[in-house]
Amino acid sequence: MYQGDFTTYSMDLANRNVLMKLSPYLIFLVMELFFKVSECMTQSEIDRHLELGKQYLAKGQLGDALSHYHLALEGDPDNYLTYFKRGTVYLALGKAKSALGDLDKVLELKPDFTAARISRGSIHLKQAHYDLAQLDFYNALKTDPYSVEANDLIQKIDPAKERKRTAEYYYGHNDYNSAIHYLNEAIEISPWAAELYEFRSELHMLNGDDIAAISDIKAATKLQSDNTSGYLKLAQMLYKAGHATEALKSIRECLKLDPEHKDCFPFYKKIKKVEKFIVDAEQALEVKDYAECVESANKILKNEKEVGNIIYEAKRLLCSCYSNDEQTSEAIAACSDALKFNEDPNVYCDRAEAYLQSELYDDAIRDYRSALEVDSHFERAKEGLQKAENRQRQAEKRDYYKILGVKRTATKKEITKAYRKMAQKWHPDNYQNDEKMKKIAEKKFIDIAAAKEVLTDDEKRRQFDQGEDPLDPESGKGGMPPNFHHFQSFHGSPFQFKFHFN
Repeated sequence: MYQGDFTTYSMDLANRNVLMKLSPYLIFLVMELFFKVSECMTQSEIDRHLELGKQYLAKGQLGDALSHYHLALEGDPDNYLTYFKRGTVYLALGKAKSALGDLDKVLELKPDFTAARISRGSIHLKQAHYDLAQLDFYNALKTDPYSVEANDLIQKIDPAKERKRTAEYYYGHNDYNSAIHYLNEAIEISPWAAELYEFRSELHMLNGDDIAAISDIKAATKLQSDNTSGYLKLAQMLYKAGHATEALKSIRECLKLDPEHKDCFPFYKKIKKVEKFIVDAEQALEVKDYAECVESANKILKNEKEVGNIIYEAKRLLCSCYSNDEQTSEAIAACSDALKFNEDPNVYCDRAEAYLQSELYDDAIRDYRSALEVDSHFERAKEGLQKAENRQRQAEKRDYYKILGVKRTATKKEITKAYRKMAQKWHPDNYQNDEKMKKIAEKKFIDIAAAKEVLTDDEKRRQFDQGEDPLDPESGKGGMPPNFHHFQSFHGSPFQFKFHFN
């Protein structure tokens, strides 16, 4: 038994040694066979992906076309035509850097491919890389001297260079408008040149046009895939313009590229804090939590003492919150501060409302008119002006809120409570032994009842708040309350009041 096992073991060992000697050769044969089969299958797949890429391209489904060209090149990485097709799709998607990579590969594989050279030269021209563009067009014309496209494109290079130089000349002489004019023409030829947009952005800033400057910096950041300085500059400009939320978005783009950027990170911390307070104040204003609104707005001022437009945002919010909360003196002060930064028609209207609360009708009218000077179609100011003028006229007549001693924001419950208190106080039956006081009480009692009639009726109260007295016969819109007919014989004949305090 032992001998047999030993013999079997010896044979297995011998066979294993033979296999070990043969294995490299066998492995080579197997691998060769595998690659031949694989190559055959891959070519079939390549053709299928190329056909699908063509079909998707014809339908305008560029993303799908791109995916299939990727797969085709994985199977055949030396096919210059596939690189050219993929580069064309990249161009259509606005991905110039990727398109350049594919066109470089095409010309590496086939240097005399004129269409690829013209396409690459066109990208260089649009990026304002004029020397590289000229070299590509020159080489294309060496191969095909009669190429209309190459001849047309090469003719654009010198004018583009000249316009850029002229813009730089005027910039050096502080003539920013002329510099912008020539730079506009250069950008028409080279719309993918980030440095031209950055240059024009600087000119717009020097010209005081922050909005145009921001627009150009945004364009520059989109044209460069790794542009931390561009995102930082954009964030700084947006913040300076008072757009804290947009600034926060931009600085986050910088941190996506470099999470520990020495300038972006500290600026991010500052913007995040200020932007939170602005959002908190705006949300509090929206839900009429005016105390929270005021607190958040003051936190903005605590954290930002230099950037005028951010300070304006805080003052604007304080103006609106104080005005809505009927803190008139604080509202007038905050609104006045805000208007030093920006003559916003809404701020004028908020201050006008505060003036109305203080019965300063001339000041309110002046502010509504100022708002209309800024925007002649501003409906809030139109309605406010009419209301202020009506209230000014109304001030010479009876004021139902004053009669009952309630605020204009009083609820129906508060109005009814005040009415009962005043009606009990001034009921004429209380003054039967004092004829003079009785006459005064009669008039006051009628005014008190009229106030209750108007202020507990939604439509009549709305009319009164707009400056019209719905019970004024002269207005043609009303008369005395329906229960008042028995009060008309006050003078000369006694009467008994049968009044229910509803």
